[in-house]
Amino acid sequence: MAGVPQPKREEVLNLPRVHISSHPVMAHKMTALRDKNTQPPEFYRLVKEIGALLAYEATVSLALEPFPIETPMGPMVGQRLAGGIGVTPILRAGLGLAEAFREVIPDIQVWHLGLRRDENTLQAMEYYNQLPHKVDLQVAYAIDPMLATGGSAIDAINILKLRGIPRISYVCIIAAPYGLLKLSQTHPDIDIYVAALDDSLNDRGYILPGLGDAGDRQFGTF
Repeated sequence: MAGVPQPKREEVLNLPRVHISSHPVMAHKMTALRDKNTQPPEFYRLVKEIGALLAYEATVSLALEPFPIETPMGPMVGQRLAGGIGVTPILRAGLGLAEAFREVIPDIQVWHLGLRRDENTLQAMEYYNQLPHKVDLQVAYAIDPMLATGGSAIDAINILKLRGIPRISYVCIIAAPYGLLKLSQTHPDIDIYVAALDDSLNDRGYILPGLGDAGDRQFGTF
C-alpha cells in the first residue's frame, strides 16, 4: 500500500448502508481479541462470540411469516423466518464466524469460498468455490474477519450476485477505511456490518492496529 492514498477513518464513518457496532459488550470482547497475549483457543472462542453479536445485528431485518403452534396453555400464531438464508465464509479465516451464524440460525446454508491474497499484488485469487450455480434464498451473508484492501470481499459479492441472490450483506470483525470505502463504492446495494473500524493499512496491506492474521490466530499456525 506504499504510496496509495488512503481515506481517513472519519471520512467513512457515515457511508450509506454501513453499520459499525457501538455495543459496549462488542468493544469489551474486541479488546480481548486484539491482545497479542490471547492464545488460539480463547481467540477462536472470542471470534465466535463476536460473530454471534454481528449475526444478531446483521439479521435484524429478515423477513418473517406466520407459524401456528401449541403452547402448554393453548394455541397461538407465532412467527418464523421466511425463505432460505445462506452464509459464505471466506476460507479459512471465516470459519469461526460461520460457526457463530450456525449457532444463531441452526438451519442456515453454508457454502465455503476459498480466496487467497497475492502478497505481491494484494489481489484476491479464487482457489475453492462450493457455491451452486443457482440458489433460492432471501438473503446471503459473505463473512470474513478482516476487510483490508477489499479485494476478497468484492470478489465474494460478485460471485454471490452471479447466483441471482436478491439480497446480500457483508459481515466482518475489523475493517480498514480503504477497504470499507472500496467495497461500499463497488457494491452500493449491499449492507456492510462491522464490529470495529480501524485506522489504516500498512505497506503490506495489513490493518492497523488490527489483530494480526485472523486465520493463524484462530488455528494456531503462526
